[in-house]
Amino acid sequence: MSTDQVASNVAGEGTKGTKKTRFDRKRVIIFSIILLVLAIAGFRFWSVSTSYESTDNAQIDASIIPIRSSVSGYVKNIFFKDNEHVKKGQLLIEIDDTELKTKVAQAQAALENSRANLLSVSSNASSGKKNATAVEQSSFASEQNVEAAKIKWLKLIEDFKRISNLYNANVSTRSAYDASKADVDVAKAQYEVAVNNYKSSQAQSSGAYSQVDAQQAQITLAQALVRQRETELTLAKTLLGYAKVEAPRDGIISKRSIENGQFISMGQPLCSEIDKENFWVTANFKETQIKKLSVGQEVEIKLDAYPDLKIKGKIESFVGATGAKFSLLPPDNATGNFIKVTQRISVRIAIIDFPKDQADVLFPGLSAFVEVKLK
Repeated sequence: MSTDQVASNVAGEGTKGTKKTRFDRKRVIIFSIILLVLAIAGFRFWSVSTSYESTDNAQIDASIIPIRSSVSGYVKNIFFKDNEHVKKGQLLIEIDDTELKTKVAQAQAALENSRANLLSVSSNASSGKKNATAVEQSSFASEQNVEAAKIKWLKLIEDFKRISNLYNANVSTRSAYDASKADVDVAKAQYEVAVNNYKSSQAQSSGAYSQVDAQQAQITLAQALVRQRETELTLAKTLLGYAKVEAPRDGIISKRSIENGQFISMGQPLCSEIDKENFWVTANFKETQIKKLSVGQEVEIKLDAYPDLKIKGKIESFVGATGAKFSLLPPDNATGNFIKVTQRISVRIAIIDFPKDQADVLFPGLSAFVEVKLK
């Protein structure tokens, strides 16, 4: 082998060694980069897992108000369309109020009649009271007459005794004796008449005051009847007001279930209103996450429908039991067929930072992803 061939072989082996060294360095660099990325991802995961609790078992909630009829009747007019925005107090439905107006007129007439009856009874009671007072005065006068007749009778008795003594002593005449005795008998009879008149006037006075008490009871009854009629009139007017169904608040009217001319019954559903002014998020966290949550913690909310929309909230309250306890057929773990399942706790999250001009994009039931900031 010549010197040139030997030099060529040595150069080739050196080139191969250099290429292998470079390949090993690339492998080390790539492996190091992968380890660095994994370390950063692991640190990120650890940081997030210790700083946040999250769940995608969440949705937007709002008050859905069922609007029902408070009276029975035929639908006269409907002033809204399905899914229409309405304002609080806006007229939605008008029910034929002919019968209700008639009931108001009847209640008004009954009230006026009861008031007239109260005036009549009060007038009679006033007259009866005046009559009782007059009878009482008459009884007092009769009592005075009794006293006067008694005094007169007793005086004539004394006079008769003196005349009788004189007559027995042959000093007085028989005619004087007989006249004095007659005066005593007349005075006695007048006294007895006065006594009887007094007893009669007492009975009349007692009867007059009993009548006054009865008339006062009639006044109380008439006053109660007036209050009853006033209540009936108020109720009739209230029912008349229910013939016009108004929106209870600002929102969207949906699920209309009536048509013009349809007869509706009291309590029948007419439509529903979604309150667009007050939204919250209901998030169902696992029972293993609850220990880290507390009222007032900040929450980041993302909607599946609008992933770029950033919403902030805070934990407002916790439900009183797990979702299983509120189900129609809760599981009975006492049967022996027990399978442990992680329970969910419902958490109410208030929305505290949301652009009002985008309220129309929120709909109850939209799926959401929530992250609770722990630190």
